[in-house]
Amino acid sequence: MPRMDWALGGVGVVLLVIGLVGQGFEMRRINAAADGTESPSPPNVFADRRNYKWYAMIVAGIVLWFAAERL
Repeated sequence: MPRMDWALGGVGVVLLVIGLVGQGFEMRRINAAADGTESPSPPNVFADRRNYKWYAMIVAGIVLWFAAERL
């Protein structure tokens, strides 16, 4: 079923791209919300709970992409 492999890989790539772009916008909002009270780039910006949904989407995209290569 080579068509399913391409579909699975395509879905994985789409999830990966959406996750990376979404996380970039989310990090920009987190930095803007800091209001200059902290340093321009707070050290805990990657550990903020608002990023977890994007991390899950990125990991799901990578897993689907690699699963499509193995089929």
